[in-house]
Amino acid sequence: MTAVLRAESLSRVFRSAGGDVVAVRDADLAVESGELVAVAGRSGAGKTTLLTMLGGLDAPTEGRVLVDGADLAAPSTDVDALRGSRIASIFQTAGLIPVLSAAENVEVPLRIRRVDPAERDRRVAQALRDVGLEDHARQRPGELSGGQQQRVGIARALVMAPGILLADEPTAQLDSETGAQIMDLIAQLVHHRGTAAVVATHDVAMLARADRVLEIHDGVLRERVD
Repeated sequence: MTAVLRAESLSRVFRSAGGDVVAVRDADLAVESGELVAVAGRSGAGKTTLLTMLGGLDAPTEGRVLVDGADLAAPSTDVDALRGSRIASIFQTAGLIPVLSAAENVEVPLRIRRVDPAERDRRVAQALRDVGLEDHARQRPGELSGGQQQRVGIARALVMAPGILLADEPTAQLDSETGAQIMDLIAQLVHHRGTAAVVATHDVAMLARADRVLEIHDGVLRERVD
């Protein structure tokens, strides 16, 4: 099967007066549809930097990222369009808009893409059902638990039916039981929808749910050898 997300010789160097810091060094990665890949590593190891490059939020110093064969750095590639239609991200905190309901938060990317209102309603309802929050559609973030807020964030990320999901420590702010529920939900949605997912985490339970585990240390990415 062809990889939908690929990194080739990816490096990111941050330059400063105090010296260069190599956050990611010569990383190679290939992720297929329906595959959940976990990237393990301590804080500061390079996980977040790797994900921001994979998602087109940061440009590599060297190497390239390919999404469906398109080089994100190529002049002909519309990165914003790819991020809007093919790539979705989940972060440590859901980042919901406090004054909007759960349904309205999920609807935001559909409004940005000017999706037809009837289609928006259908997709939002389905996304909330997928994460088990159909009965909480009208509640605002402040009326939801931390785990429920993270579920809303997942629904918002998946409402555009992206082919690629990037998650940066999605359970870091949650208790172990709620975190396990979120991890199960991500794994289920990835495998059910055929999404290619990369999850950066140090959570052992999350690693156990992954199809493949990579480790990153001092910016060097390697396959885990048990």
